[in-house]
Amino acid sequence: MILSNLHTHTVYCDGKNTPEEMVLTAIRKGFSSLGFSGHAYTPHDDSYCMTPDNTLKYIDEINLLKEKYKDKIEIYLGCECDLYSLIDRSKYDYTIGSVHYVKTPDGNLHPIDHTEDIMIDVVNKYFNSDFYSYIKSYYEAASQISKLKPDIVGHFDLVVKFNEGNKYFDQTSKKYLYLAFDAMDAVIPHCDLFEVNTGAISRGYKSTPYPDALLLKRLLEKGADITLTSDCHNADFLDCHFQEAQQLLKEIGFKSAYILQGGKFVEQSL
Repeated sequence: MILSNLHTHTVYCDGKNTPEEMVLTAIRKGFSSLGFSGHAYTPHDDSYCMTPDNTLKYIDEINLLKEKYKDKIEIYLGCECDLYSLIDRSKYDYTIGSVHYVKTPDGNLHPIDHTEDIMIDVVNKYFNSDFYSYIKSYYEAASQISKLKPDIVGHFDLVVKFNEGNKYFDQTSKKYLYLAFDAMDAVIPHCDLFEVNTGAISRGYKSTPYPDALLLKRLLEKGADITLTSDCHNADFLDCHFQEAQQLLKEIGFKSAYILQGGKFVEQSL
């Protein structure tokens, strides 16, 4: 089983654990590598991300941990960039590009994944209770994620976080899949490494990873690559559902996933 994770959050942003606690957990579990991906600063919303001061402290601490534990595990300094983040990419070993906000018709940004109540309120207030208009706005933003030049595309269908069991819209419908596929197809030529993210499983929102199975099949058809991540905010869930996710990927037809090893993305059999 692949034991590596490149999507890890700590107390420097919205995570529960210190970086060193995450490292020690990864070592105990037998991980070959661990990448940290603190949320880059978003000026319009600092409720979840690293502040400019915390960003500097985060960079210093991860670099210290790299040296301290170099004989036990490979550690990488990454950052999760939102479409609306401010970031100096030169400071990081890799970046994850994600969309966490939907732009409403009045030009304001609202969080996609904060709470279910906020999602419902935004859909009702700004999109005339039409979930597909809301989804369209999200995927219009997601289609532009390659502007960030990320190494990894993060939780591509985050918009389905509160839709377990097709509670609000049908993820198998042509109407939904057209929007999702169109955005995905726009990104793949510029960044073809997508994460398979188990984070919403650990937090009880979903029973399967991002992206869902139909989108994963699309990635396979388009020749895109994948990396398995837990979007970890709590060390207890560092390898959450990795075994089940790898089985799902093999059933879909994927043969391998990528990890960081020796400073490079390396293909590893599932």
